[in-house]
Amino acid sequence: MSLDVLIGCEFSGTVREAFRALGHNTYSCDLLPDDNESAYHVQRDIIELLRESQWDVAVLHPPCTALAVSGNAWYGSGMTKHQDRLDAVQWTQELWETALEHSNHVALENPVGVLPRLSSLPTPSYIQPYQFGHMEQKKTGLFLHNLPPLETTDDVYEEMMTLTIQERQRMHYLPPSKDRWKIRSKTYTGVAQAMALQWSVYVEEN
Repeated sequence: MSLDVLIGCEFSGTVREAFRALGHNTYSCDLLPDDNESAYHVQRDIIELLRESQWDVAVLHPPCTALAVSGNAWYGSGMTKHQDRLDAVQWTQELWETALEHSNHVALENPVGVLPRLSSLPTPSYIQPYQFGHMEQKKTGLFLHNLPPLETTDDVYEEMMTLTIQERQRMHYLPPSKDRWKIRSKTYTGVAQAMALQWSVYVEEN
């Protein structure tokens, strides 16, 4: 069974290609062009695209800069960019509600942040890269509608803990660069593969 899958706010193609590898009709969408110039990428507003069709699965990766707790020094209450945080929450809420209207199965990924407190999204489940074969730590929340939490596929926690903190928290310690935000936003391949396999099987069986 081939599913119609939309990966929102993705320009790396990582999750898109994991679903396509399983034979699903999958497209990514972002305001930015695809890193690999894929023909299966739509460069436009994700909310507008959602409203035009129905999808079996929608996996969303909204921008997290203003939403993550790591940005509290700039986006917290009383800080200079607090309104940007509130605007980001409002946009993400609209994205979520639009996705629910146009897909029976929805996942929204975001790092530890303010969405559980400032939005009406469901309580997230949390995953770590080391549960999926990557010897790194980066706690990430998955807000799910009609999809199960991801199950661990390859737990390398003990091996990871032999590394230095700089190695296992590589994303946190990335040096400043113009592409730092892009590197940090890319989904781990092991996580993408787990999403594609576990969620497509669930949808097909249900």
